Amino acid sequence: MTFTTDPAVLVLEDGTRHVGRAYGARGTTLGEVVFSTGMTGYQETLTDPSYAGQIVLQTAPHIGNTGMNAEDPESRRIWVAGYIVRDPSRIVSNWRADESLDDALVTDGIVGISGIDTRAVTRHIRSAGSMRGGIFSGEAATLDAEEQLRLVAEAPQMAGQNLSAAVSVAVSEVTPATGERIGALAVLDLGVKQSTVDNLAARGFDVHVLPQDVTIDGIRAIDPVAVFYSNGPGDPAASDDHVDLLRGVLDDRLPFFGICFGNQLLGRALGLGTYKLPFGHRGINQPVLDKATGRVEITAHNHGFAVEAPLEGSFDSPQGYGRVEVSHVGLNDNVVEGLRALDIPAFSVQYHPEAAAGPHDANYLFDRFRDLVIATLETKNA
Repeated sequence: MTFTTDPAVLVLEDGTRHVGRAYGARGTTLGEVVFSTGMTGYQETLTDPSYAGQIVLQTAPHIGNTGMNAEDPESRRIWVAGYIVRDPSRIVSNWRADESLDDALVTDGIVGISGIDTRAVTRHIRSAGSMRGGIFSGEAATLDAEEQLRLVAEAPQMAGQNLSAAVSVAVSEVTPATGERIGALAVLDLGVKQSTVDNLAARGFDVHVLPQDVTIDGIRAIDPVAVFYSNGPGDPAASDDHVDLLRGVLDDRLPFFGICFGNQLLGRALGLGTYKLPFGHRGINQPVLDKATGRVEITAHNHGFAVEAPLEGSFDSPQGYGRVEVSHVGLNDNVVEGLRALDIPAFSVQYHPEAAAGPHDANYLFDRFRDLVIATLETKNA
């Protein structure tokens, strides 16, 4: 990479400004400014489709020393709307690197900024909440401050946005099982990560990644043994079609597992509400309590919305799917981090058990899903 002193500015919708150096592509980018607390795994973060529409701030001060490689991306491109770092590495010093992070940002047209006090921005967002922002570099850095703020104020809010179509595959893709084969698994691609597909295939599923606009008849056509809803960007309240599709899956009594966005959509399918968190959970060090075992898991998160549900005991699904309970709770703020239906074969978690990047405390959930599917098939065939 070439170190630059070209100016850039980060503008938040409340008028806060931070002047730094251009990083990545030059130009203007707008989105919701959020922070991620992971000290490693920036390549997985950047290529996670759940970050579409968001300007990601890394709280770790030194980013880019391991470069980018062809083995670790979670999808086909970098999805963040913009990137904020304090100290980008001037050299790449990992033997697996194929290119620098800066070069990868330029290739995918990602406008970034470096050399600002990222700790101050993080503390501000933690107090004021996630907000719209813009990064301006190149000629855009010379725009009048009032014009920059106007552009930020005109950017869409994350609440109310349905971004699934932007990140989903256009046609179905199939990854054959690498473990002992169980059957076809229908995966609704709302922004699925490659490591999730790999984990599911390793449990014996032929993984059919389906476009986000697939119908219930399209799902039934592959004769699946189960259905999986992936992570993804956007507001779950703006995804009524996906909720209606899921209710068709639940009505068919197909085993279901959802993660992240899929957890929020299961909540809405069961008749629960969702809401926007002040600044969300993003990073690879979030503590979660598994209520069934009392075990605390350190988990990877990337979500700005959450499900509304009673934390204690079980309750009736408002939509008529029997009893439901909250299975996991975030220990930092008591946010619902998992749901389990007691009368139908369905469960979900708000975090990322594939943990790329991150700890593997929650990887057992893929085994739990496999076991649920096998048990359901044995009951059906008895």
